[in-house]
Amino acid sequence: MGEQVREGQVTIRIFGSLRDLMDAQGLPYVLERPIPLEGCPARDVVRMLTLPPEKVEAIFRNGKVINIHDPVFPGDRLAFCPYGTPGPYRVHLGMDRENRERARKEGMTSAGSR
Repeated sequence: MGEQVREGQVTIRIFGSLRDLMDAQGLPYVLERPIPLEGCPARDVVRMLTLPPEKVEAIFRNGKVINIHDPVFPGDRLAFCPYGTPGPYRVHLGMDRENRERARKEGMTSAGSR
């Protein structure tokens, strides 16, 4: 018998223009999805909803901005926001900082895959 994967749930809220992509799939703006008990990168949850990661500028986990490459765990509350948040808010909320970190990590990934 194969090993059974145990999962927990994350709650996800979708904002802004990302809602158009949810509408196209007939999905609600607030939903729950199963993830492994040990967690997974936030980008995997984005892909689970078939949202293009390049359309998601910010991910909030339990009210704080995280990087799309950071882990999320069962019980977390997530919010996905598209690009277009005004400048001062991007800095104040930490979106600008996480976008720089995301670019650094993705640059390392693409450089390592050459």
